[in-house]
Amino acid sequence: MIEAEVIVVGGGPGGSACAWRLRQLGVNDVLVLDREAFPRTKLCAGWITPEVVRDLEIEPSEYPGSWLRFDRLRLHRGWLGLRQKAVQYSIRRFEFDAWLLARSRARVQRHYVREVWREGAGYVLDGAFRARFLVGAGGTRCPVYRDLFRAQAPRSRELQAVTLEQEFPFEWRDPDCHLWFLEHGLPGYAWYVPKAGGQLNVGVGGIASRLHAHGDDIRRHWNHLVARLERSGLVPRRDWEPGGYSYYLRADGALRSEDAFLVGDAAGLATRDLCEGIGPAVRSGLRAAEAIAKGVPYELADVQRYSAGGGRVSRFLERAFLGARA
Repeated sequence: MIEAEVIVVGGGPGGSACAWRLRQLGVNDVLVLDREAFPRTKLCAGWITPEVVRDLEIEPSEYPGSWLRFDRLRLHRGWLGLRQKAVQYSIRRFEFDAWLLARSRARVQRHYVREVWREGAGYVLDGAFRARFLVGAGGTRCPVYRDLFRAQAPRSRELQAVTLEQEFPFEWRDPDCHLWFLEHGLPGYAWYVPKAGGQLNVGVGGIASRLHAHGDDIRRHWNHLVARLERSGLVPRRDWEPGGYSYYLRADGALRSEDAFLVGDAAGLATRDLCEGIGPAVRSGLRAAEAIAKGVPYELADVQRYSAGGGRVSRFLERAFLGARA
């Protein structure tokens, strides 16, 4: 049996942030388990906010991977277009996640966790690992959520987002990040995100239940995006091979059970306006670490529910995406 004071299931930004802060706070016996070896491919638009940079104490000039700064966003709604001043950054997730995990200096072991249970004053995973504290950071299908939280905190299908996207080598000419909102009945938006080193990510995301309610699906909206990119000259005709995934937006629910914690997508913390997941994952990971190391409550009041500040724009997008249930 391999033992640790804290086991973190999932080595993405939330899990890495948790392990990093635990070690900063003097908890050195931290083990991160992940089913994949890092660096690993991760579908994600891959933009991060200045808050993420501050929370993780990243000095952009010292970051070794691809890093591109945007000083504005190009927002589109029908025939309307808006240039919005907003500092954002794009990264490549396979580089970013591997760097964060290595920087945490936690022990890391590749292991696919299949079963988790409470035993005595701790937790056992697959009969092979034991920990006093447990952090579930394994994304939407996190086994910590499934085995310890699902019964008391079932997820709402009305808050499930679904995406299709593709990242590929491309010598883009337009350096701006473009976002297209609510086109062709989409309860969500599409994006064009340039990345350093001649890479581009394009994709589309929306609320699954609202798509299904109208007999719609995300593939149709992907096809609309591809047609737009080709028609506008942003991306010429090519062989498209998108991949998809789903995750949940912010809801109120149990995020701690005794000495087990959920962070990031395992907790369903993506913002309710722009469906951003990296920022909430990072901050929740930091707060879980502080709860473990300092014995303080696991409070997520400062984990943003909205990327655009929670004002009129946020409320409009939330209602447009989620409908009357927002």
